[in-house]
Amino acid sequence: MTSTLALLTLAALAASGATKPNAGLKTWSRFSKLPDPEDKVFLYDTFPKDFIWAVGTAAYQVEGAFEKDGKGLSIWDTFTRGGSRMATGDVGSDSYHNIHADVRAIKQLGVSHYRFSLSWSRIFPNGTRGSYNKIGTNYYRTLIKKLKEIRVQPLVTLYHWDLPEHLQQQLGGWSNPELVDIFRDYADFCFQTFGDDVKYWISIDNPFAVAWHGYGTGVVAPGIKNDSDLPFRVGHNLLKAHAAAWHLYHQHYRPRQRGQLSMALASHWIKPKHTRLESQRECQCSLEHVLGWFAHPLFTDGDYPPCMKARLGPRLPAFTQEEKEQVKGTADFFALSHGAALSFHLINDSLRFRQQEELDLRMLLYWVNAEYDKPSIFVVQSGWYVRSNTKTEDPKHAYYLKRFIAEALKSIVIDGVNVIGYTAWSLIDGFEWSREYGIRRGLYYVDFNTPDMKREPKTSATFYRKVIQRNGFPELPENRPVQGVFPCDFAWGVSANSIQVETTPSQFTDTSVYLWNISNSGALMKVDGFSVPPLRRGAHCADYATIRQQVEEIRQVGVNHFHFSLNWSALVPTGDVAQPNTTLLGYYRCFARQLLKANITPVVTLWHHTRQGSSLPAPLDTENQWQIRETPEAFADYARLCYRELGAHVKMWITLNEPNDEMVSYQEGHQMLRAHALAWHVYDREFRRKQGGQVSLALHMDWVEPAFSFSREDVEPAKRVLDFRVGWFAEPVFGSGDYPLGMRSWLRQLSSLKLPVFNKEDRELVKGTYDFFALSHFSTKLVTRAKEDSYTYNEMLEVQHMIDTTWIMSPRPVVPWGLRKALNWVKEHYSDVPVYVMANGVQEDPARFKDSLRVYYLYNYINEALKAYILDGVNLKGYFAYALSDQRDPGFGLYGQVHEEVIDKASLFNYRNIIQHNGFPVQGAAPQHCPSSQQPCLGCHLLVKWPVLGFLTLVGLGVIITLCLIIYYTAKRHKSECY
Repeated sequence: MTSTLALLTLAALAASGATKPNAGLKTWSRFSKLPDPEDKVFLYDTFPKDFIWAVGTAAYQVEGAFEKDGKGLSIWDTFTRGGSRMATGDVGSDSYHNIHADVRAIKQLGVSHYRFSLSWSRIFPNGTRGSYNKIGTNYYRTLIKKLKEIRVQPLVTLYHWDLPEHLQQQLGGWSNPELVDIFRDYADFCFQTFGDDVKYWISIDNPFAVAWHGYGTGVVAPGIKNDSDLPFRVGHNLLKAHAAAWHLYHQHYRPRQRGQLSMALASHWIKPKHTRLESQRECQCSLEHVLGWFAHPLFTDGDYPPCMKARLGPRLPAFTQEEKEQVKGTADFFALSHGAALSFHLINDSLRFRQQEELDLRMLLYWVNAEYDKPSIFVVQSGWYVRSNTKTEDPKHAYYLKRFIAEALKSIVIDGVNVIGYTAWSLIDGFEWSREYGIRRGLYYVDFNTPDMKREPKTSATFYRKVIQRNGFPELPENRPVQGVFPCDFAWGVSANSIQVETTPSQFTDTSVYLWNISNSGALMKVDGFSVPPLRRGAHCADYATIRQQVEEIRQVGVNHFHFSLNWSALVPTGDVAQPNTTLLGYYRCFARQLLKANITPVVTLWHHTRQGSSLPAPLDTENQWQIRETPEAFADYARLCYRELGAHVKMWITLNEPNDEMVSYQEGHQMLRAHALAWHVYDREFRRKQGGQVSLALHMDWVEPAFSFSREDVEPAKRVLDFRVGWFAEPVFGSGDYPLGMRSWLRQLSSLKLPVFNKEDRELVKGTYDFFALSHFSTKLVTRAKEDSYTYNEMLEVQHMIDTTWIMSPRPVVPWGLRKALNWVKEHYSDVPVYVMANGVQEDPARFKDSLRVYYLYNYINEALKAYILDGVNLKGYFAYALSDQRDPGFGLYGQVHEEVIDKASLFNYRNIIQHNGFPVQGAAPQHCPSSQQPCLGCHLLVKWPVLGFLTLVGLGVIITLCLIIYYTAKRHKSECY
């Protein structure tokens, strides 16, 4: 981890440049050059010791009591009563009457700071000092006092969108420049009243939303939308109001109170639709129109961004030189808001400039750092949302928090950005502006139907509390790579769904005559009209060019095993094993023999399940297919044929490969289990003693992890899914001879009769029909009980499938530790059974021959397999990378292909290197000594199987050689006597 981090940091520094105008433009090219996928790997590390952990709310969203104790109306009180709006924040979460409940929740989280906003109209009902409301002011005094008692610092926002309605009605709100001085006076009162206890102030929250949507699109209060230039005049006044408040604080309050003040600026993130520089410039312009609109005047030169001025022209108000000086530098830190309040909700298409919006806090932080000369950045709002019917189980929100916090950590550790704090949004559920109560964003669930608005911690609260306790994501022992080696007899393999078949030998069959054109290209030129008599010889295995080529490719990988599948429908097209395709059978026999010649053990699957087709012989490929009892008997006959014809060369058999597909019905699965058992017993009774091989079935086993292991509500669904996905086939064979108890009881609970019942005969037939446990593993999923997305929700199992948004995707999640957990599941359920990972691989763009993702994938998945072997005691016997070539398994291959040329990918060399070292040996340790494997003697099996015949053959050869020598020397002596 340390070396990887150092490389990433060096790459980050190398890609950085000196600050200059539009310095943020380099952000996109800089991140495109970082090593992939290393840069996407989750970073286990901690935040600086003085890092600020905060949580926040806004007054109108949570306070309620909209007319209580002298409070005046705000523009939101009026706005929510107009148009087609259905709900108001009149009660919200009733925080006005629940200070103790809120403070208790804040204490439970363990945050150091609590961000909240003052309701301007609660302090000054009509917006000015003359309407001062003492009771409303005392509410905030009490809140700050209670925060101090639990050692939590207040982070106070003066204005979070809820302008007093009187100011809107009488003056036109923020469209009137008179509000600059009125806001300054309001800020003066707040600094004077609360400032001794407040070290962080926010003047105005998200001025973009206030100006663009409050006075432009009309999406938020006050809902004005009849003047397209009005938002820019409003933004102008907001900037001047903030600057006035900052100078007031700086001159009159900072010397004594020693606090800091800024303006909370919200932004989306945008990525280029194309790699051209023009697209990057459009992205830059998009950010300048949203974030730069306010950040550029504050942090640069007191004026608007160049792109904004160029495109808007006279529509954009102009600052005088004096105003520029007044605005410039009026922020003590960069207060950044990021998340659902703006991204994907409040950004119009016109502001994307035909580019693609994306959630990426890390890149946004880097852009701010580069564009505004490395300011201290305080993320003052960050989070996501869940549906309104979600209660205390909100893993989606928790994983978005994990993603954003992890991106902030990378920004600090790798990119060198000075991020000083993070604020999760929000503390409790409340009124969500234009979304009303249609979504929830709180870490605490609020039951709006109860009189006391009861607060309950959600999964996200528990997660955030744990992150704060650990100050990030400290590296744990299980996160570190392990060093060590596998046993000497470990099976290193590569898998392919199928092999390339050539039914006619390509060598020694061409009767044409050729001339060698040595004077030109050296090519062979065919001579028309001439041919030679065909050779009178039988076909040999070496005659198949495709076999030679494929075996050589496999040999180059460095493996000692190769796993491939036979084609049942092609081998027995009529369904009658008495009439097999002898040509194809001969080809498979030759392929297995040539593998053995190369010292590679063939591992052969009789039937490979795919969703594209049944691969059953035509008579069985009916609508019912596996549901009829005749199919298992036919499969047993087919297996017998394969054992008889190929068994001399194949010692490892897979009857069924990945039959436990969720698309397979329980009735089909039942007959597949019978088919496997019948085929296993055929081998056990008729061939095992003579051939000495092993037979089992291979199950698909992607890991299923509880969304949160500390939640029992998630642990049980994960166990249930594993029962239904893996235990469905594993338990009858490796365990009790029946389906898992959890599976039967769940279906019984649902009054479902779908699961067949094993009679005594079938139970005895199926149980114990294995010689090893073979599994295919590719990825990991999370499951939770909380329903969030109907598309990925399994109604029957009552589980929500989801992913951790910090995982690498391609297109399935890359989660190496999932393999270790899968292997341990097998050990826990079936003790010391020998285990083979029969297929493990990742899909990557076939055009990428420097397949860095597959290099990362194989290294880390194999390392997790080693942990299972060394640390957990799993009886792991072999590992097979999937797959050999893109030609047969597109996107998964160690070999790529361009037209007819086969390309060795980077992953091939890396996998071969791991095999050569038999794992990851400890540096400096003595090398592992394993007996060298000898090349197989293809005729030696005759001596083993028929020793008498072998002995007589050797004696006969000796007699013949002796007679030849006698005749030779006799003739020689007779010749010498004649002379």
